[in-house]
Amino acid sequence: MANIKSAKKRILVIRKKTERNKAAKSKMRTSVRRFNEALATNDRELAEQKFVDAQKIVQKTASKGTIHSNTARRKVARMAKALNKLS
Repeated sequence: MANIKSAKKRILVIRKKTERNKAAKSKMRTSVRRFNEALATNDRELAEQKFVDAQKIVQKTASKGTIHSNTARRKVARMAKALNKLS
């Protein structure tokens, strides 16, 4: 355990940030999973709606610094490619 006051504070701050990042990643994964489930039903309209939601959440997660921007772009590109395959 840290003895210096600033080190103790950093431990608390890191815990908060870790929880916040964990929640954001979980929300992102859930939205991507819902998009994939919509794809599996072959319902284009539902899939497009879920794609917009997932894209928004993935990009917001990247803008907060929780995931790298390239990771977000790759996820969105793969989702868009999967959506375009659906006809």
